[in-house]
Order: sequence, then C-alpha cells, then structure tokens
Amino acid sequence: MKAIIYRDNGGPDVLRLVDRDLPAPGPGEVRVRVAVSGVNPTDWQTRSRAARPRHFSEVTPHLDGAGTIDAVGEGIDRSRVGQRVWLFMAAAGRPTGTAAEFTVVPAELAVPLPGEVGFDVGASLGVPALTAHRALTVAEDGPRRLRPGALDGRVVLAAGGAGAVGHSVIQLARWAGATVISTVSSPEKVRLATAAGAHHVLNYREGDPAAEIRKIAPDGVDIVAEVALGTNLALDLAVLRTRGTISAYANDGGKPVELDVLQSMVLNARLQFLVLYTAGPEARAAAVDDVAAAARDGALPVGEEHGLPLVRFPLDRTADAHRAVESGAVGKVLVDVTS
Repeated sequence: MKAIIYRDNGGPDVLRLVDRDLPAPGPGEVRVRVAVSGVNPTDWQTRSRAARPRHFSEVTPHLDGAGTIDAVGEGIDRSRVGQRVWLFMAAAGRPTGTAAEFTVVPAELAVPLPGEVGFDVGASLGVPALTAHRALTVAEDGPRRLRPGALDGRVVLAAGGAGAVGHSVIQLARWAGATVISTVSSPEKVRLATAAGAHHVLNYREGDPAAEIRKIAPDGVDIVAEVALGTNLALDLAVLRTRGTISAYANDGGKPVELDVLQSMVLNARLQFLVLYTAGPEARAAAVDDVAAAARDGALPVGEEHGLPLVRFPLDRTADAHRAVESGAVGKVLVDVTS
C-alpha cells in the first residue's frame, strides 16, 4: 500500500510517500481502506513539534478520515467487513493515522457512516465535530448530550464560524435548537457562516459587535465557542449572560489572555478549556454518539454551499495539504486517498 510517513519532527518536507506492507488488524481492531483523510491543525502541530516525545520509529499522520472496513481482528464481529465508517483520533498516541491507503485502528474509533452520507462528510467529522460537541455540552445550566430540542431557548455564539470547528458548532447548535450567532472577519466569511446555518452573522471588525449581539440577545449569550480567546475575551464577557460559559478550544493569533476577574466573578462565568485527547472516555463516547446521530439526520453537510469549502489534495501532495492548513486555508482540507 501507499502511505505518508515521517520519521523526524519538522516542517512539511519531512512527510514522505512510501510503500508499506498491508497492516493486519490485531485483537479488537479493524482495518479500513481509507477513501478520504481529513487534515486538522493538530496534525501539523504534532508533526512540527521537535520537543514533543514520540515512541515510534515512523508515524503516518492524521486523526480523521473515512472509508470502508475490509478486515477485522479477533473479537470483532465479521459482519463489520464492508461497513462504511468515519474515523477519529486514529493517530492519537498511535503510529497509524489515516494518510495511507489502509489503516488499522481500535474498532471503537471506526464509527458507522450512513449510506446517504458521503466520505467527504465522514472525513470532516472527527476533531471539528467532536470538539464542537464538547464546547456545547460543558455549560453549568446546559445539557450534557445533544439532540433536537436539547438547546431550545439557548443562545450560542460561534466565534470564527467560517472555520471547521466553528462550522460544526453552528450546525450542531442549530440541530439541537439553539439560536446561533457567529462572528467572523470578512464579508466572504459572513456568507459562509450564514450558509452553515447561523441565524445572525456579524463582522467583528465593523461597528460595535457587543452592542449588536446584545440587541439580538438582550439577556446575554449562554455559550461562547471560542477559537481566539486572547483576542475575543473582552467581547465574550461583554455579551455573556449570568452563569454563561466560554468554551475555549484554541487561541488563534496567540494573544495573551487578560481576564477581568471581578467581571467574571459577578457573572459567575465558567471558562472551560477543552481538547479531545484529555476530555475523558465518557465525554468522547457521548460526543461520538451524538455526532453520529446528527450525521444520520443530515445535519452536518460540508462543501461551499453549506459554508465549508473543501480544499482537496491527492495523497502524494499531503505536504501541500499541511501547508494549506498551516497558512489558514478557509474551509476543510481533505486528502483523497483511494477511489
């Protein structure tokens, strides 16, 4: 099979296309013929961090993907052979990610993909959708699970609604019944966040975004899903309702976080940091089940017309795919692996 590997941390040039023997699934594992591999910021960050310890002689990158199970290991029902699946956390603490024609993963990381849902959607779930689910389910007064109606009467602010996680926040919040506001940085991104389903989209570089959000939500926002905490924290606190939650999954731009402690105390605000690796198995399992249900309901489409343009590369140009994500490509970067 063809696979992308790297043996040393560094820039995209450390990625190499190689031939490897077909891997065999062990007990509790499945082998998946990968159709599409999804690229996330965490993929290039893991590849580039020279100081981060690795325990494998070589690594095939990428956490997310979609394809078809073609073999199962001991203890796995053979009826899963031929099942279409989406993959998540494939390369988390493991050397076999989805940037290969075949990959082997624990069976629970291969989630059934409904027949009407394409591989592009499947490869775009994983990190973005599971992170979005976590962001929407950590509020003190909010639900721990998502389903239609779970967020009825709630107001969600999706910062960066044209990004992959922001896009998933909009879609999942809409599916669960919330009123969704999104902040973006350009007219083009206004169009994308609107196409994703946000009820209200504001260019935060224009006018007074806090005043505009307060017009929409006079009592304040229940949950903020935040991608640039240092830059946006003052705005978030200005529009947060009492006992509201700011769910921070990134700090794009790297601006230091300056917290108004008294304001936060008076609000009884919750500042929740989150990352999938350490979210805990129960939270991840709940997110997987709910995201799968939303996908079955057709609530998580991708593509330009749905607010998330697809930026595609063939397997032998995976390094270019990484460069695209590193440079902030708008949309979801995918690697086409097999047809």
